[in-house]
Amino acid sequence: MTNIYYVEHNMAHNGNFVIDVPQGYHWLLVITKTPAQFWVNGDLKEYPAHSTILYRPTQKVYYRACTDQFINDWIRFESNEPYITESPLPFGIPFTLNDPNYCQKLFELLSIEHHFNRDYKSSSIDYLLKTLFNKLFESYFHVDISPQYYNLLKLRITIQNNPGEYWTVSRMADYLRISPGYLQNIYKRTFGISCMEDVIANRIRLAQEYLIHSNQSIAEIATQCGYLNVEHFSRQFKRMTGNTPRKFRKHRSS
Repeated sequence: MTNIYYVEHNMAHNGNFVIDVPQGYHWLLVITKTPAQFWVNGDLKEYPAHSTILYRPTQKVYYRACTDQFINDWIRFESNEPYITESPLPFGIPFTLNDPNYCQKLFELLSIEHHFNRDYKSSSIDYLLKTLFNKLFESYFHVDISPQYYNLLKLRITIQNNPGEYWTVSRMADYLRISPGYLQNIYKRTFGISCMEDVIANRIRLAQEYLIHSNQSIAEIATQCGYLNVEHFSRQFKRMTGNTPRKFRKHRSS
């Protein structure tokens, strides 16, 4: 069972902001959106934006702003849930988030659920908190978050949400303000797939959905998925799935 005492989302403070709790109190999870200084192993150290830190009960808590403004999400709570009490995360040591926007959305939802008395408040908070800790685990065991990682992640999410747009390597490189060659190199190194293969995979995924669940023609689907002609669409679809769009639709409807 978990009981939240307080949760704040996207809270802004001035440059002299300090939290100093020598004996600690409850569980405390903090996610920064700006650089901050944390007391770690007897020393004050600076950590970049998108860092997170988990304090266990009674553990010394000390962190402060180190720029003109400090922005963070934080939650103070009690829990006897094993995924928290037996967490593999380090206590009192910040680490970098690999998907800060996702975590910040979870914090926003946790804040909403905490402040409203809705019928399924308790179970909603439980699911949200478990999901948040899953994302923290992913971040902690994620390696090599490069300076361009967050921009690459935004680009990939944009591609996944809009596969039918006119994507080219040059356009994607312009999106990040880097060279096309450098983009191709770091994109594949980061995600294990080239940027254009990622575009194609998402287009074919969307096309499969339309072929199964819509009555649009194959030509219409090809256009919606970003293809200028049906022949090119059909070739890429067969390469990715082993079937032409027509055969794929026929097999799924039979």
